[in-house]
Amino acid sequence: MDIKNISQTLYPARNWMKLVGVLSIIYGALTALTIVGIIVAWLPIWMGVLLFQSASSLERAVLMESADDLTMALAKIRTYFTIMGVLTLISLVFMILGIFMGGLAGIMATAGK
Repeated sequence: MDIKNISQTLYPARNWMKLVGVLSIIYGALTALTIVGIIVAWLPIWMGVLLFQSASSLERAVLMESADDLTMALAKIRTYFTIMGVLTLISLVFMILGIFMGGLAGIMATAGK
């Protein structure tokens, strides 16, 4: 298989990748406007940049039939999903802790009556 055929599989998703990338960057910029948001705003900005760069590399891979650009696009997608997976796991842990702490607080509140 040649590079063009391989990259054609992801090529239709490039516009969505760019849109989600730009929206992530905007979300990160808006998050940075708050005091607490300054600490975490770099994550959505970084993830948005990764998606946008991946879409651009994918376009170059199709237009120039470049294996290097396809490799770059796939590497950036891999990094994006690795970060998203770690963030999702961290969010789930905090959600479970929140549910547990809320239940514990409810039990303590009813036991005090």
